[in-house]
Amino acid sequence: MTYTNPVYDFSAPPELAGEGGRRPVVIVGAGPVGLVAAIDLALRGQPVLVLDEDKTVSVGSRAICYAKRTLEILDRLGCGEPVTARGVRWNVGKVFFKDALAYQFDLLPESGHRRPAFVNLQQYHFEECLVARAREVDVELRWQSRVAGITTSHDGVRLAVETPRGDYALDADWLIVADGARSTVRGLMGLESEGQVFRDRFLIADIHMTSDFPTERWFWFDPPFHPGQSVLLHRQADDLWRIDFQLGWEADPDEEKKPERIGPRLRAMLGPDAKFELEWASVYTFQCRRMKRFRHERVLFAGDAAHLVSPFGARGANSGVQDADNLVWKLDLVLRGQAPAHLLDSYDDERTRAADENIRHSTRATDFITPKNAISRTFRDAVLELARDHPFARRLVNSGRLSVPAVLDASPLNTPDRSGEFSGDPGTLVPGTAAADAPVRSARGAWLLDCLGGPFALLAFGPAVDAASAEALAQASIPCVVVQVGGAALLPILAVEDVGGLAASRYEAQEGTCYLVRPDQHVCARWRRFDLAEVQRAIARATAQA
Repeated sequence: MTYTNPVYDFSAPPELAGEGGRRPVVIVGAGPVGLVAAIDLALRGQPVLVLDEDKTVSVGSRAICYAKRTLEILDRLGCGEPVTARGVRWNVGKVFFKDALAYQFDLLPESGHRRPAFVNLQQYHFEECLVARAREVDVELRWQSRVAGITTSHDGVRLAVETPRGDYALDADWLIVADGARSTVRGLMGLESEGQVFRDRFLIADIHMTSDFPTERWFWFDPPFHPGQSVLLHRQADDLWRIDFQLGWEADPDEEKKPERIGPRLRAMLGPDAKFELEWASVYTFQCRRMKRFRHERVLFAGDAAHLVSPFGARGANSGVQDADNLVWKLDLVLRGQAPAHLLDSYDDERTRAADENIRHSTRATDFITPKNAISRTFRDAVLELARDHPFARRLVNSGRLSVPAVLDASPLNTPDRSGEFSGDPGTLVPGTAAADAPVRSARGAWLLDCLGGPFALLAFGPAVDAASAEALAQASIPCVVVQVGGAALLPILAVEDVGGLAASRYEAQEGTCYLVRPDQHVCARWRRFDLAEVQRAIARATAQA
């Protein structure tokens, strides 16, 4: 069964009749990043308009692996369940060398998590889920609307927009640019991405196939059916399988996309009797690039428009969704006049650092997958041989280190730990880390993250916060809710029961331990005892007011 893209109708906007008016926020690009940003803004009560030059969702599977952190962000936006239910869950990956298993790994070996390590879902299905949610929350979506010009100033942006029924000008206070790797807006502004293009080519083939292969990530180095190169296999929804073949730099992209070239490769891999149908194919090269800055006065770049990495490791769409998650709560406070505009400089600071981390991991993976000389290949092959029997070698294997949420430990919005209060060991919830989930019982849901996100939240273990202090935090100019784990909670404190003690364990909690969690569910401060003045200072720091 071949997928048929939905077609979204064009509606003439009021600007074509000389009406309309200045918009607080315009987003260019109705892909995953633009739609996530739009939904988040709408849920925060901000009117938002999205422009997209197409009239449908993406063509081909493209981004397919959505990480646990992305699913948690979608849960906060009210669309995590449709994406998870539609997709294919997986935690286990296997790495093969030649004709044998080198080793396997489990990305989420422990229980007590709402979401799996990853869900595989074709990008077009993912975007359909987001379009449906955007419509539910009254996001204004304008299809077949191409940005043809842009003028920026210190207090806004003017866009020239082309449509099938004429052109118009559109004014906005702020512009979010999420129009992809070949960003039209970036080009119109004369801005460039800097970085590296790797000299190799890869073929993506999406095929329909009924198979009993397990739902796992399989990666081959130098397999017998594709000697000297690498192959990646992923299962997606609707019995669609994604296969990536390394081709080498000398391969002709136009020739390699032809069915008569793809068929023999698939037969060699799957066997002569395999029954499959080719749905889509593309040839790509690795790129690791980013813009020097993501903020240009009132213009904010996100996702592939701001940074590019190789597809191995699932760092593209996942990092783009984290961009939107990081940006929107800050922009919301600025729009409300509750925070200064320079709070948005922290978006640039935090997300350029995250992009550099992704580029670093992606570059290392590329160097391992595509050795540049005989010595590098000898080293790689030796590591793969040793990995079968020796755990130390498995840490050296890099078939694409898979996406994890960025730890914003260098953020200027963080309040440093008091000396000696916490271990600060890697893997603990240091300031800058995405908050951990755990099963709970509460009026807001069965998971701890259901109680965090939206406004600031103070997560307290035990009755550390008195009702008067909780009321003061709730009524502040930038509100902060108090979420109390264990003990009898007084209004307006939200009571949470720690099911199985996992919340206390994951937060290194003692009686009185408190964590301050930002609207994007990142920890920005923590203490062993509650002090109202310290919490207020930490909120001021986290909103660039201290």
